[in-house]
Amino acid sequence: MKLVQPTDFNILDVFEDGRNVATNVAVELDHDRAYINTRLPHLDDHGLVERIGPASNSGLYELTDRGRAAIACREQYEDVDTDRFETLVDEAR
Repeated sequence: MKLVQPTDFNILDVFEDGRNVATNVAVELDHDRAYINTRLPHLDDHGLVERIGPASNSGLYELTDRGRAAIACREQYEDVDTDRFETLVDEAR
């Protein structure tokens, strides 16, 4: 799992407070909304956040258990290769 450091972890941190949308995350992190909109699907692909809501195109996301595990393993991200980090995250769940 290849993540953008520290941005992706900062995004995950925002979702620890609950469900949110890209616009709010962008304001909280002082990033461009369009950039956050490119990162969220990537994090969703890795199972770290998931899109929720009654509509399939809802912009509402929430943190998954795997996302919480990634946050818990954050300190190890730079010390291991991406495959090993993914294994650590899965083991931490």
